[in-house]
Amino acid sequence: MYPDYMEESIKKVESTRERRIKEIFTKLKTEEKEELLKNYHPDYKPGTVREIKIGVNKGDLVVNEIADILESYSYLNPENFRIKNIDYDVDVLIIGGGGAGVAAALSAYEYTNNILLVTKLRIGDANTVMAQGGIQSADKENDSPIIHYLDVIGGGGYKNIPNLVYALVSDGPKIIQWLEDLGVMFDKKEDGNMITIHGGGTSRKRMHTCKDYTGMEIMRVIRDEFLNKKINYLEFTCAIELLTDEDGKCCGAVLLNLENGKIIIVKSKVTILATGGAGRLHVQGFPTSNHYGATADGLVLAYRVGAKFIYLDTIQYHPTGVAFPEQMLGQLITEKVRSLGAQLVNYDGEQFIYPLETRDVVASAIIRECWKGKGVKTPSGYYGVWLDTPLIEILKGEGTIEKELPAMFRQFLRFGIDMRKKPVLTYPTQHYQNGGILINENCETNVLGLLVCGEVSGGVHGRNRLMGNSLLDILVFGRRAGKRAGELLKELPPIKNLTLNHLITYHEELKKIGVEENRKSPKILPDYRKEEFQQKFPFLINLLK
Repeated sequence: MYPDYMEESIKKVESTRERRIKEIFTKLKTEEKEELLKNYHPDYKPGTVREIKIGVNKGDLVVNEIADILESYSYLNPENFRIKNIDYDVDVLIIGGGGAGVAAALSAYEYTNNILLVTKLRIGDANTVMAQGGIQSADKENDSPIIHYLDVIGGGGYKNIPNLVYALVSDGPKIIQWLEDLGVMFDKKEDGNMITIHGGGTSRKRMHTCKDYTGMEIMRVIRDEFLNKKINYLEFTCAIELLTDEDGKCCGAVLLNLENGKIIIVKSKVTILATGGAGRLHVQGFPTSNHYGATADGLVLAYRVGAKFIYLDTIQYHPTGVAFPEQMLGQLITEKVRSLGAQLVNYDGEQFIYPLETRDVVASAIIRECWKGKGVKTPSGYYGVWLDTPLIEILKGEGTIEKELPAMFRQFLRFGIDMRKKPVLTYPTQHYQNGGILINENCETNVLGLLVCGEVSGGVHGRNRLMGNSLLDILVFGRRAGKRAGELLKELPPIKNLTLNHLITYHEELKKIGVEENRKSPKILPDYRKEEFQQKFPFLINLLK
């Protein structure tokens, strides 16, 4: 339930509702968007990025929190660490058990069954299951991949890599067909045609949905397919370092079993990184919509072996994270809520932005309102603006919220908030890693033997991703990575001796710039305890000796 002082603001929201329904709120002009972003988007805040001092991207700007983990030592000492036994010798090693990793495994399985997938939590514990709003694909008569391409490029600030966008939109219809054949239960009309809706920055209704748990439904189906094929996998096992041979080719990884502390050596002809994003780094102190394991491990592992990155100075802040109740802080309020008609309004009930502008623009507008004193303060000192959800029932008919947003409806109802009758309080939350490891359209990096797919990669979305393109991304490039891995099995030269030679050079660079040797990465899992209670995993302490 809302405290009394917040109810006073809700009365203002309700008093302006009838007028706002009749208003036509237009999109901002290009110059207005640029001014809004420059003044209020977190990416433009001074002191939040710095030049990376080591590695192949030395001199490029990187978000401080990501730079910190890149400019850190490995848990392994390459001078002392010896590879005595190989525990797994596989054709394809896939690191990451979300949508991208599982899609890659299913695709690679068409070439070989000698596959090992490892994930530091469980299969499906990933941002994939937290993607609510839908998946884009241009498969209707009034749409085309060309129009989808233009939307993606415009949404990304014209900074996208064209070949990657072409691959994304061209494969879109095939991905929807693949998911339909596997059994994903998309929302459909009575005649069997799929229902599609708008998202922020889309010029056509191409968002395919499964109520407001689209990612969870997709993950359910592809995980079942993965398990049915009996592909080998290890859960609660993370990669702490990649392996290279004497020629610098990536050829496996050093894994750590998080339950018993056992070190596992995997030799692989091809390695696919599908480790997801960086939300749990809490850039600039923002809450996050990301799952517990999203700590940017793949960036660290790939960068140490020499893989180049792109756009790691930009983060996507989803405009509508939960601001109240505090138990749900940062949790996503899907863009589908705004697509169905909910408006963003400030303390006085004034609409201040067209609700389906691109995410960076909407997030900036919300931050502006709060900085101008037009936000609503929560009991814990956070701020937010209202998302006028009762409008959905007025515009679309009674029962729409329960039908279209069942998960969101139940989540708020747990705390006594009926979003059919009361607006919900929202503020931007860290949501997506816009940049990442640089790949080509076949998911290849500049390091031989290392492929990358999903959120850990960079370039396809430019400097801002549109809603619904993340689920498409992980499946398009997950499948492409698996296919390319299968092809590379016949093309790559034989593996020479397994080494950690890349670490020797990397550690020397760290010492030259004066990084203290107690700074270690990858982070593996976030630790929310007070600093005096924090402690590394006991088995990591043993590795550091």
